[in-house]
Amino acid sequence: MKCSRLLSATLRAVLVAVVLLSVAGPVSAAADQIPRPVALEPDVQFWIKVYTQITTNEGYLHDQYNLSVIYETMHFDADTSVHERKERVEAQRKRIQDALRHLGSGAPPADADEQKVHDLWPEGTVPGRFAEAADDVRFQLGQSDRFRAGLVRAGTWEAHIAEVLANLGLPAEIAALPHVESSFDPAAYSKVGAAGLWQFMRSTGRRFMRVDNAVDERLDPFRATEAAAQLLNYNYRLLGTWPLAITAYNHGAEGMLRAREQLGTDDIVRILHDYHSPTFGFASRNFYVSFLAALTIAQNPEHYFGTLHHAAEPQFVEVRLSASAPSAALLKTLGVDRDTLRELNPALRPSVWNGQRPVPAGYVVRLPGSSSRWSSDLLAQRLGAAKPVVVAAVTPPASLPTPATVASRAAATVTAAAPAPPSVVSPAGEVAAAAVATPNVAAPAAAAPAAGMTAEAASSQYYLVQSDDTVQTIAARTGVTVTKLMELNSIPDPDYIYGGERLRLAAAAPEPETVTTAATLDSAKAAVQESEEEEQALSAADRSASNTEPVTAGQEEGPQLAPGITGQDTADPVDYSVNGDGTIRVVAAETLGHYADWLGTSANRLRTLNRLHGRTPVVMGRRLKLEFDHVTPAQFEQKRRDYHQRLQAAYFASHRIAGTEVYVARRGDSLWSITQRNVKVPIWLLQQYNPELDFSDLKPGTQISLPKVEDVTGL
Repeated sequence: MKCSRLLSATLRAVLVAVVLLSVAGPVSAAADQIPRPVALEPDVQFWIKVYTQITTNEGYLHDQYNLSVIYETMHFDADTSVHERKERVEAQRKRIQDALRHLGSGAPPADADEQKVHDLWPEGTVPGRFAEAADDVRFQLGQSDRFRAGLVRAGTWEAHIAEVLANLGLPAEIAALPHVESSFDPAAYSKVGAAGLWQFMRSTGRRFMRVDNAVDERLDPFRATEAAAQLLNYNYRLLGTWPLAITAYNHGAEGMLRAREQLGTDDIVRILHDYHSPTFGFASRNFYVSFLAALTIAQNPEHYFGTLHHAAEPQFVEVRLSASAPSAALLKTLGVDRDTLRELNPALRPSVWNGQRPVPAGYVVRLPGSSSRWSSDLLAQRLGAAKPVVVAAVTPPASLPTPATVASRAAATVTAAAPAPPSVVSPAGEVAAAAVATPNVAAPAAAAPAAGMTAEAASSQYYLVQSDDTVQTIAARTGVTVTKLMELNSIPDPDYIYGGERLRLAAAAPEPETVTTAATLDSAKAAVQESEEEEQALSAADRSASNTEPVTAGQEEGPQLAPGITGQDTADPVDYSVNGDGTIRVVAAETLGHYADWLGTSANRLRTLNRLHGRTPVVMGRRLKLEFDHVTPAQFEQKRRDYHQRLQAAYFASHRIAGTEVYVARRGDSLWSITQRNVKVPIWLLQQYNPELDFSDLKPGTQISLPKVEDVTGL
């Protein structure tokens, strides 16, 4: 395959002009989609000043809630040390705080400095407000030099960003978001692990891109743009307005759904002013207004910075590799110098360039514009890349995904094997993975159909658990004994099954598609470990964020222009919190066994507490009462989140979301029938794309968002 990206200067100009017209026109089609409420204008103007009037050698001491109150502009020499800058900032902050506390006592201004502080506040400000403001004096480093450099760099990718947004039907204004995220620096890294033009965390990036030890597409501005558009579109589907969707890019969809629910509104002004949460700090409160400020400047950059010469769009062609190849062989075959190819392919990790790993099969390599003669077939011929396909045989896992063992189940051990036999078609018509043939190992004969079970169903190697199933009823329906079912699926207790789970019915059946089978054990474990490291880094950053105000560009978390830490650590919108009454809402992939584990109690105690009878699994969406005799609600929530983060990290080590489609429910549809048709989509992912949908009561005509999942090509 060969895909040319040699856009002519005329076409490029037209694309960019369309974007600028749609953004800058007085009445754009998206004006209502990206509103600029009058109530937020003072905050927008504050960020315009930060982005255009003061450099990273200057800064404002200001009130963190009333951004129109700027007490002082501080200036530093370029060679002023960090220590000296901090001392000067703290001295000035203390002077302002002393003045505010004196005014807060009800006394009149004692001198000209206190009078100046007094006059910055609206007439009629009461003493108590001055006293409160003493704790809200904050320092903001300037960004104008960074913003100007970002405007120049933006020319490299603005046409591609315009195309991607237009193809998904997203507002053209979103093209300004990288100014806030990275200052259009494709190599940007933050201290907490966000990377690239769009500042994706690894856990979120893996949902839409390849992120592993050979390829990190977060660093490829073209692929990352496509991923960011998918994420923003996902946020919009969940939240319904662009102000909330854009804020969720920083704060996460779960947090914005909670804010909307608590306040009973999707009004961005009310949410920014009235929503209070430990994690909804200065950065999240200011993300949307800083975006509006960046958009304003991007609409008319010459007004703020004078004449600018934008970087040119690169010219290249893209060729998909049909088989893996060492970078040295690729360079020799193409006759391209190393630096040029590396610059065009920033997603390839150092391990590829130093020869430890090959450029993987399926990777779309970018070649200089002069290389337009190359095609996938020609490149394969020249590389001598025709190699036999090796199919993986999967060893049954040792445990099911409990908080302690999800990684080992999700990343089954992989060994070399012969090519797999043809696929088996299930009763619903989808293609299920067939048993993997291994040398000298014969596949078991199909069991005789159990009572009430069709011959076709009996020949399937999996069973999809329905909401009212128990291990006993599944055994009766499939003809596989309870003991064998539990052994095949590493079920430690009958309470560890949930609706939508796929269970093995035969020892030769590989892990179901909804569990990571394409990933190696090492890559899945690495994904889980990285997810945990990210969570720890973000938690540490959250704890210190309120006391951390960088006074130099080098101290900041990264080059992002928004205040504070950027990049949501997860795209999971599900609310895992415990209600004030001690209840939770049951979500996908959870069982009574999990809850008992996390609470340090027994499943039987939970059954008694909730008047549940028999071994019937808990139903997704049901509210469940819990007791916190051994752990606190916060500890339970953390264990619950950790479990889901590990489950998702292992899955996205070998799968990614390539898009979304809408399925309209028919009469008779159920969660079971939908997951039968979409074998690669685990039930928890289906719930994430439809968090407010009651799958137990599907009505004909209901629209269901279905993620389109594809395998990440293995090395």
